[in-house]
Amino acid sequence: MGGCSGSANADCAMQSKMLVPEMEKRGYGKAFSAAITASSSAATPVIPPGVNLIVYSLIAQASLGRIFAAGYVPGILMSISMMIVVAIIAHKRNYPTTRDKFPPIKEVLKQAFISFWGLFFPFGIILGMRFGLFTPAEGGAVAVLYCFVIGKFVYKKLSFKEHFIPILLDTIAGTSSVVLIMVSASTFGNYMSYINLPKIVAASITTLTSNKYVFLMLVNLVLLFMGMFLEGGAALMIATPLLLPVAQKLGVDTIHFGLVCIVNIMIGGITPPFGSMMFTTCGITGCRIGDFIKEVWPFILCLFLVLLLITFIPVLVTIVPDLIYGPINTTISM
Repeated sequence: MGGCSGSANADCAMQSKMLVPEMEKRGYGKAFSAAITASSSAATPVIPPGVNLIVYSLIAQASLGRIFAAGYVPGILMSISMMIVVAIIAHKRNYPTTRDKFPPIKEVLKQAFISFWGLFFPFGIILGMRFGLFTPAEGGAVAVLYCFVIGKFVYKKLSFKEHFIPILLDTIAGTSSVVLIMVSASTFGNYMSYINLPKIVAASITTLTSNKYVFLMLVNLVLLFMGMFLEGGAALMIATPLLLPVAQKLGVDTIHFGLVCIVNIMIGGITPPFGSMMFTTCGITGCRIGDFIKEVWPFILCLFLVLLLITFIPVLVTIVPDLIYGPINTTISM
Protein backbone atom coordinates (compact mmCIF):
# COMPACT_ATOMS: atom_id res chain seq x y z
CA MET A 1 0.00 0.00 0.00
CA GLY A 2 2.91 2.31 0.68
CA GLY A 3 4.25 1.53 -2.79
CA CYS A 4 1.01 2.92 -4.20
CA SER A 5 0.95 6.18 -2.24
CA GLY A 6 4.71 6.83 -1.98
CA SER A 7 4.05 9.12 1.00
CA ALA A 8 4.69 8.18 4.64
CA ASN A 9 1.94 10.40 6.06
CA ALA A 10 -0.59 9.25 3.46
CA ASP A 11 0.34 5.63 4.16
CA CYS A 12 0.01 5.85 7.95
CA ALA A 13 -3.25 7.84 7.64
CA MET A 14 -4.72 5.18 5.35
CA GLN A 15 -3.55 2.28 7.52
CA SER A 16 -4.69 4.00 10.72
CA LYS A 17 -8.25 4.06 9.37
CA MET A 18 -8.17 0.51 7.99
CA LEU A 19 -5.78 -1.67 9.98
CA VAL A 20 -5.71 -0.28 13.53
CA PRO A 21 -9.44 -0.93 14.17
CA GLU A 22 -9.04 -4.49 12.80
CA MET A 23 -6.02 -5.10 15.03
CA GLU A 24 -7.93 -3.88 18.09
CA LYS A 25 -10.77 -6.29 17.26
CA ARG A 26 -8.25 -9.13 17.28
CA GLY A 27 -6.92 -8.29 20.74
CA TYR A 28 -3.97 -5.98 20.02
CA GLY A 29 -3.58 -2.85 22.13
CA LYS A 30 -4.35 0.50 20.52
CA ALA A 31 -0.90 1.96 21.31
CA PHE A 32 0.90 -1.10 19.94
CA SER A 33 -1.24 -1.05 16.79
CA ALA A 34 -0.58 2.67 16.30
CA ALA A 35 3.16 2.20 16.82
CA ILE A 36 3.33 -0.56 14.20
CA THR A 37 1.32 1.55 11.75
CA ALA A 38 3.47 4.66 12.13
CA SER A 39 6.76 2.72 12.08
CA SER A 40 5.88 0.68 9.00
CA SER A 41 5.02 3.88 7.13
CA ALA A 42 8.67 4.98 7.60
CA ALA A 43 9.65 2.45 4.92
CA THR A 44 7.15 3.88 2.41
CA PRO A 45 9.29 6.73 0.97
CA VAL A 46 12.33 4.42 0.80
CA ILE A 47 10.71 1.79 -1.44
CA PRO A 48 9.99 2.88 -5.05
CA PRO A 49 8.13 4.93 -6.09
CA GLY A 50 8.54 6.86 -2.84
CA VAL A 51 7.94 10.61 -3.06
CA ASN A 52 11.14 11.47 -1.20
CA LEU A 53 13.18 9.44 -3.71
CA ILE A 54 11.75 11.62 -6.49
CA VAL A 55 12.28 14.83 -4.49
CA TYR A 56 15.92 13.96 -3.79
CA SER A 57 16.50 13.02 -7.44
CA LEU A 58 15.23 16.45 -8.55
CA ILE A 59 17.24 18.39 -5.97
CA ALA A 60 20.47 16.42 -6.43
CA GLN A 61 20.05 16.15 -10.22
CA ALA A 62 20.68 12.41 -9.86
CA SER A 63 19.36 9.52 -11.94
CA LEU A 64 15.83 8.67 -10.81
CA GLY A 65 16.28 5.08 -12.01
CA ARG A 66 19.36 4.60 -9.82
CA ILE A 67 17.65 6.29 -6.86
CA PHE A 68 14.66 3.97 -7.21
CA ALA A 69 16.87 0.89 -7.46
CA ALA A 70 18.90 1.99 -4.43
CA GLY A 71 15.81 2.00 -2.23
CA TYR A 72 15.08 -1.73 -2.42
CA VAL A 73 17.71 -3.13 -0.03
CA PRO A 74 17.30 -0.43 2.69
CA GLY A 75 13.51 -0.74 2.44
CA ILE A 76 13.63 -4.53 2.73
CA LEU A 77 16.04 -4.31 5.69
CA MET A 78 13.71 -1.86 7.43
CA SER A 79 10.75 -4.18 6.89
CA ILE A 80 12.59 -7.31 8.06
CA SER A 81 13.92 -5.59 11.19
CA MET A 82 10.41 -4.45 12.15
CA MET A 83 9.02 -7.94 11.47
CA ILE A 84 11.56 -9.35 13.93
CA VAL A 85 10.56 -6.79 16.57
CA VAL A 86 6.85 -7.56 16.05
CA ALA A 87 7.51 -11.31 16.31
CA ILE A 88 9.43 -10.90 19.58
CA ILE A 89 6.81 -8.61 21.16
CA ALA A 90 3.86 -10.73 19.94
CA HIS A 91 5.46 -13.90 21.31
CA LYS A 92 6.33 -12.24 24.62
CA ARG A 93 2.78 -10.89 25.09
CA ASN A 94 1.12 -14.00 23.70
CA TYR A 95 -0.91 -12.11 21.11
CA PRO A 96 -3.42 -14.27 19.17
CA THR A 97 -2.56 -15.54 15.68
CA THR A 98 -4.78 -14.93 12.66
CA ARG A 99 -4.36 -18.54 11.51
CA ASP A 100 -3.41 -21.73 13.28
CA LYS A 101 -1.57 -23.01 10.20
CA PHE A 102 -0.40 -21.82 6.80
CA PRO A 103 -3.29 -21.55 4.30
CA PRO A 104 -3.55 -24.15 1.52
CA ILE A 105 -1.64 -23.36 -1.68
CA LYS A 106 -4.94 -23.31 -3.57
CA GLU A 107 -6.23 -20.51 -1.34
CA VAL A 108 -2.99 -18.55 -1.71
CA LEU A 109 -3.10 -18.81 -5.50
CA LYS A 110 -6.77 -17.84 -5.58
CA GLN A 111 -6.14 -14.70 -3.53
CA ALA A 112 -3.04 -13.87 -5.59
CA PHE A 113 -5.16 -14.06 -8.74
CA ILE A 114 -7.82 -11.77 -7.22
CA SER A 115 -5.20 -9.27 -6.03
CA PHE A 116 -3.01 -9.40 -9.14
CA TRP A 117 -4.06 -6.08 -10.67
CA GLY A 118 -3.61 -4.21 -7.40
CA LEU A 119 -0.23 -5.79 -6.69
CA PHE A 120 0.93 -5.14 -10.25
CA PHE A 121 0.43 -1.36 -9.90
CA PRO A 122 3.81 -0.30 -8.38
CA PHE A 123 5.77 -2.78 -10.52
CA GLY A 124 4.00 -1.57 -13.66
CA ILE A 125 4.91 2.05 -12.94
CA ILE A 126 8.57 1.20 -12.30
CA LEU A 127 8.82 -1.05 -15.38
CA GLY A 128 7.15 1.62 -17.53
CA MET A 129 9.74 4.22 -16.51
CA ARG A 130 12.58 1.67 -16.76
CA PHE A 131 11.72 0.78 -20.37
CA GLY A 132 11.07 4.38 -21.39
CA LEU A 133 7.32 4.05 -21.94
CA PHE A 134 6.73 7.25 -19.97
CA THR A 135 8.64 9.77 -17.87
CA PRO A 136 8.31 10.01 -14.07
CA ALA A 137 6.03 13.05 -14.47
CA GLU A 138 3.85 11.18 -16.96
CA GLY A 139 3.94 8.16 -14.65
CA GLY A 140 1.71 10.02 -12.18
CA ALA A 141 -0.99 10.47 -14.82
CA VAL A 142 -0.63 6.84 -15.91
CA ALA A 143 -0.98 5.72 -12.27
CA VAL A 144 -4.22 7.70 -11.83
CA LEU A 145 -5.68 6.31 -15.06
CA TYR A 146 -4.65 2.75 -14.12
CA CYS A 147 -6.24 2.99 -10.67
CA PHE A 148 -9.44 4.45 -12.13
CA VAL A 149 -9.79 1.71 -14.75
CA ILE A 150 -8.98 -1.15 -12.35
CA GLY A 151 -11.12 0.23 -9.51
CA LYS A 152 -14.10 0.95 -11.77
CA PHE A 153 -14.12 -1.88 -14.29
CA VAL A 154 -12.10 -4.75 -12.76
CA TYR A 155 -12.86 -4.64 -9.02
CA LYS A 156 -16.05 -2.57 -9.59
CA LYS A 157 -15.74 -0.85 -6.21
CA LEU A 158 -15.04 2.72 -7.35
CA SER A 159 -18.19 4.86 -7.33
CA PHE A 160 -18.21 8.26 -9.03
CA LYS A 161 -20.44 9.98 -6.46
CA GLU A 162 -19.18 8.19 -3.37
CA HIS A 163 -15.44 8.12 -4.09
CA PHE A 164 -14.43 10.30 -7.05
CA ILE A 165 -15.33 13.72 -5.57
CA PRO A 166 -13.72 13.01 -2.13
CA ILE A 167 -10.62 11.76 -3.96
CA LEU A 168 -10.42 15.01 -5.93
CA LEU A 169 -10.83 17.10 -2.78
CA ASP A 170 -8.15 15.10 -0.92
CA THR A 171 -5.84 15.43 -3.94
CA ILE A 172 -6.29 19.20 -4.07
CA ALA A 173 -5.60 19.52 -0.34
CA GLY A 174 -2.57 17.20 -0.45
CA THR A 175 -1.08 18.68 -3.63
CA SER A 176 -1.50 22.28 -2.49
CA SER A 177 0.30 21.57 0.78
CA VAL A 178 3.18 19.86 -1.05
CA VAL A 179 3.46 22.73 -3.56
CA LEU A 180 3.43 25.26 -0.70
CA ILE A 181 6.24 23.35 1.01
CA MET A 182 8.25 23.24 -2.25
CA VAL A 183 7.77 26.97 -2.86
CA SER A 184 8.77 27.78 0.72
CA ALA A 185 11.78 25.47 0.54
CA SER A 186 12.84 26.98 -2.80
CA THR A 187 12.58 30.50 -1.37
CA PHE A 188 14.53 29.44 1.71
CA GLY A 189 17.15 27.78 -0.53
CA ASN A 190 17.57 30.97 -2.57
CA TYR A 191 17.97 32.97 0.62
CA MET A 192 20.61 30.53 1.91
CA SER A 193 22.51 30.86 -1.37
CA TYR A 194 22.25 34.65 -1.19
CA ILE A 195 23.83 34.77 2.27
CA ASN A 196 26.38 32.13 1.21
CA LEU A 197 25.21 29.70 3.93
CA PRO A 198 26.05 26.48 2.00
CA LYS A 199 29.72 27.47 1.80
CA ILE A 200 29.75 28.48 5.47
CA VAL A 201 28.23 25.13 6.50
CA ALA A 202 30.61 23.23 4.23
CA ALA A 203 33.62 25.06 5.65
CA SER A 204 32.43 24.47 9.22
CA ILE A 205 31.94 20.74 8.75
CA THR A 206 35.18 20.21 6.85
CA THR A 207 37.07 21.90 9.69
CA LEU A 208 35.53 19.37 12.08
CA THR A 209 36.44 16.30 10.02
CA SER A 210 37.71 15.15 6.65
CA ASN A 211 36.55 11.57 7.21
CA LYS A 212 33.41 10.81 5.23
CA TYR A 213 32.04 8.34 7.80
CA VAL A 214 32.42 10.81 10.66
CA PHE A 215 30.71 13.36 8.41
CA LEU A 216 27.83 10.94 7.78
CA MET A 217 27.38 10.40 11.51
CA LEU A 218 27.21 14.17 12.03
CA VAL A 219 24.68 14.36 9.20
CA ASN A 220 22.65 11.59 10.86
CA LEU A 221 22.45 13.58 14.09
CA VAL A 222 21.44 16.78 12.30
CA LEU A 223 18.81 15.11 10.11
CA LEU A 224 17.37 13.05 12.96
CA PHE A 225 16.82 16.31 14.84
CA MET A 226 15.28 17.96 11.75
CA GLY A 227 13.00 14.97 11.15
CA MET A 228 11.57 15.35 14.67
CA PHE A 229 10.25 18.83 13.82
CA LEU A 230 9.74 18.97 10.03
CA GLU A 231 7.76 16.92 7.52
CA GLY A 232 10.07 14.58 5.59
CA GLY A 233 9.84 16.30 2.20
CA ALA A 234 10.45 19.75 3.67
CA ALA A 235 13.44 18.53 5.72
CA LEU A 236 14.92 16.86 2.64
CA MET A 237 14.51 19.94 0.48
CA ILE A 238 16.20 22.12 3.08
CA ALA A 239 19.04 19.76 4.02
CA THR A 240 20.09 18.42 0.60
CA PRO A 241 21.36 21.69 -0.94
CA LEU A 242 23.27 22.39 2.29
CA LEU A 243 24.92 19.02 2.86
CA LEU A 244 25.22 17.32 -0.54
CA PRO A 245 28.11 19.54 -1.81
CA VAL A 246 30.09 18.70 1.31
CA ALA A 247 29.33 14.99 0.95
CA GLN A 248 30.49 15.01 -2.68
CA LYS A 249 33.66 16.88 -1.72
CA LEU A 250 34.45 14.17 0.86
CA GLY A 251 33.87 11.38 -1.67
CA VAL A 252 30.44 10.19 -0.51
CA ASP A 253 28.40 8.64 -3.32
CA THR A 254 25.40 10.83 -4.23
CA ILE A 255 22.95 7.91 -4.23
CA HIS A 256 24.30 6.56 -0.93
CA PHE A 257 24.02 9.98 0.69
CA GLY A 258 20.44 10.37 -0.50
CA LEU A 259 19.25 7.07 0.98
CA VAL A 260 20.99 7.80 4.30
CA CYS A 261 19.18 11.16 4.43
CA ILE A 262 15.77 9.72 3.54
CA VAL A 263 15.94 6.82 6.01
CA ASN A 264 17.16 9.17 8.74
CA ILE A 265 14.39 11.71 8.20
CA MET A 266 11.78 8.95 8.24
CA ILE A 267 13.01 7.76 11.65
CA GLY A 268 12.62 11.34 12.87
CA GLY A 269 8.99 11.23 11.68
CA ILE A 270 8.07 8.66 14.36
CA THR A 271 10.27 10.18 17.09
CA PRO A 272 9.00 12.52 19.83
CA PRO A 273 8.40 15.36 20.36
CA PHE A 274 6.93 16.40 16.98
CA GLY A 275 7.30 13.47 14.56
CA SER A 276 4.79 14.00 11.75
CA MET A 277 3.75 10.33 11.37
CA MET A 278 3.42 10.05 15.15
CA PHE A 279 0.90 12.90 15.24
CA THR A 280 -0.93 11.65 12.12
CA THR A 281 -1.40 8.15 13.55
CA CYS A 282 -2.29 9.27 17.09
CA GLY A 283 -4.71 11.89 15.77
CA ILE A 284 -6.64 9.38 13.64
CA THR A 285 -6.61 6.47 16.09
CA GLY A 286 -7.17 8.54 19.25
CA CYS A 287 -4.09 7.01 20.87
CA ARG A 288 -2.42 9.02 23.63
CA ILE A 289 1.06 10.32 22.74
CA GLY A 290 2.51 8.96 25.99
CA ASP A 291 1.19 5.45 25.31
CA PHE A 292 2.46 5.64 21.72
CA ILE A 293 5.98 6.58 22.86
CA LYS A 294 6.12 3.59 25.23
CA GLU A 295 5.35 1.21 22.34
CA VAL A 296 7.31 2.80 19.49
CA TRP A 297 10.84 2.85 20.97
CA PRO A 298 11.75 -0.77 19.94
CA PHE A 299 10.86 0.13 16.34
CA ILE A 300 12.94 3.31 16.49
CA LEU A 301 15.88 1.28 17.79
CA CYS A 302 15.68 -1.36 15.04
CA LEU A 303 15.34 1.29 12.33
CA PHE A 304 18.33 3.15 13.75
CA LEU A 305 20.38 -0.07 13.50
CA VAL A 306 19.39 -0.33 9.84
CA LEU A 307 20.44 3.30 9.38
CA LEU A 308 23.87 2.52 10.83
CA LEU A 309 24.20 -0.48 8.50
CA ILE A 310 23.51 1.51 5.34
CA THR A 311 25.67 4.40 6.61
CA PHE A 312 28.81 2.31 7.11
CA ILE A 313 28.18 -0.33 4.41
CA PRO A 314 27.47 1.72 1.25
CA VAL A 315 27.30 -1.42 -0.90
CA LEU A 316 23.89 -2.18 0.66
CA VAL A 317 22.61 0.92 -1.13
CA THR A 318 24.63 0.82 -4.34
CA ILE A 319 24.55 -2.91 -5.15
CA VAL A 320 21.18 -2.95 -6.94
CA PRO A 321 21.79 0.23 -9.02
CA ASP A 322 25.23 -1.09 -9.98
CA LEU A 323 23.76 -4.45 -11.03
CA ILE A 324 21.06 -2.81 -13.15
CA TYR A 325 22.86 0.21 -14.60
CA GLY A 326 26.51 -0.69 -14.05
CA PRO A 327 28.95 0.95 -11.61
CA ILE A 328 29.79 4.58 -12.33
CA ASN A 329 31.82 7.21 -10.51
CA THR A 330 29.37 10.08 -10.97
CA THR A 331 25.62 9.87 -11.20
CA ILE A 332 24.24 11.17 -14.47
CA SER A 333 20.88 12.91 -14.43
CA MET A 334 18.13 11.22 -16.44
